[in-house]
Amino acid sequence: MADRHTEEQRSYNMSRIKGANTKPEILLRKRLFAEGFRYRINDKKLPGKPDIVLKKYRTVIFVNGCFWHGHQNCKYFVIPNTRTEFWMNKINGNIDRDLKNEEALIKLGWKVITVWECDLKKTMLEDTVQRITDRLLTSSL
Repeated sequence: MADRHTEEQRSYNMSRIKGANTKPEILLRKRLFAEGFRYRINDKKLPGKPDIVLKKYRTVIFVNGCFWHGHQNCKYFVIPNTRTEFWMNKINGNIDRDLKNEEALIKLGWKVITVWECDLKKTMLEDTVQRITDRLLTSSL
């Protein structure tokens, strides 16, 4: 199946995708702040530059886009029909990097929580925030 956009249109669309301060990140940060959690964002000193760093709880949170990070069995992770090999290499590279960053953070004594974009949709948001809050407030991580 051919791409419905020209190469220039597709390039422009892809260039507009942000790597930080995405809508899902901002949504989760606002909810955590409302629950009384204080945090730093995108700490460059930590492996992977985590989206949210809760130093008090020695916990980092990554908010992953389902497409960009290859969320398996998710309706938002659809492999493109054009340039499939390119996209699979890109996504698999992201997955590998995510695993290495998580391992490095754990070695440094950090707890790592990964939140998927689909977990922050309206129907899932409350449960996701509650699950994160529960993990932060219990020592049984």
